Amino acid sequence: MEASDLSRGDRPATLDLYWIPLGSGACVVRASGRAYERLFAIVQHRSPQDLYHSALVAVVDGTSVVIEMTPIPDTRGRIERGVVAEGPVGWRPAGCLRLFRYEIRRWRGGTIPDLASAVGGPVHLSSETDLVNRALALVPSVPTPVWGRDELGAGDMWNSNSVVAWVLTRTGLHADAGQPPNHGRAPGWDAGVTVAERQITEMSITSRVAT
Repeated sequence: MEASDLSRGDRPATLDLYWIPLGSGACVVRASGRAYERLFAIVQHRSPQDLYHSALVAVVDGTSVVIEMTPIPDTRGRIERGVVAEGPVGWRPAGCLRLFRYEIRRWRGGTIPDLASAVGGPVHLSSETDLVNRALALVPSVPTPVWGRDELGAGDMWNSNSVVAWVLTRTGLHADAGQPPNHGRAPGWDAGVTVAERQITEMSITSRVAT
């Protein structure tokens, strides 16, 4: 599905960012996230912070479009969930098993179960139709390295926050995203920014050489 197919009509388009506490509605994820952050804080000689998962919600032609990375719930419904890419979790060889794969969604009419838990409400990023369409069009091109690893040499692990940060950086909206809520951080965010900026630089160099 092309971005143009997602935005037909004269109604305004919008793009919003949500900061969702990690593990909202999932005790195991919340507990493991807190354990990870306590250990990481000890290594970095700082106080533990709240961890956040980010997600994007666009509205085009009056319909919401969810942009998010999630575990793959089943082998059915791939088209219905707007899946545009998949990648391995933890260890690349294990990616042959569904349990160790993630999916990236550009889901028209989709939902995010824990969206109501978002802190601070939506961060409005843009109401410019061209920018919203550009963000949507970029989603299928998001890199798909191993989740939880730094395969791309970005100095930070790749995860769902990386996907959102990559899309916003490539769209030119990264500065509008701001920072996670007070006393919080979003692991993986810097990886998305770094990889996107690297690609932008490479494209710029290639363009100059070609001309």
